[in-house]
Amino acid sequence: MNKVPSAGKTDELTLAQVMLPEDANPRGNVHGGTLMKLADTAGGVCATRHTRKRVVTVVMDSMTFEQPAYVGDLVVVHAQVTWTGRTSIETEVNIRAENALTGEVRQISTAYFVYVALDEHGRPSPVQPLKVTTAEQRRKWAAAEDRRTRRMQHRLEAAPTA
Repeated sequence: MNKVPSAGKTDELTLAQVMLPEDANPRGNVHGGTLMKLADTAGGVCATRHTRKRVVTVVMDSMTFEQPAYVGDLVVVHAQVTWTGRTSIETEVNIRAENALTGEVRQISTAYFVYVALDEHGRPSPVQPLKVTTAEQRRKWAAAEDRRTRRMQHRLEAAPTA
């Protein structure tokens, strides 16, 4: 079987989905869990495309909802690899909602997901480094390093003492 190169960059991904009644509460507001699942899906596929390995979610870093999304909105989820470690990979995920009738676009959420790549035995596996070449990529990498440091510090503080 021949491999066909993927279209576009493999360290970014955009998903779009119209929100339907089953995605929302009786008032028409889309459930946060629906948006979280879309964000994790986009981030995970983005991480998989970058690593070309299975990945599992290990961290979702601070997802807040700035505005609601409604039934009928086109929700656009954009994921981008921002950092890679030895076996882990971080993606930034932005969610926007568009009213297709008016063209109004609202920023819904930004979150960061960390995944670990797995080998064929389900053990952590090394990932290819992210090529950081632009000023924007360097800025995002530095911010990802800061988030990682905070997560590691929090883990140390939360660990039970002997």
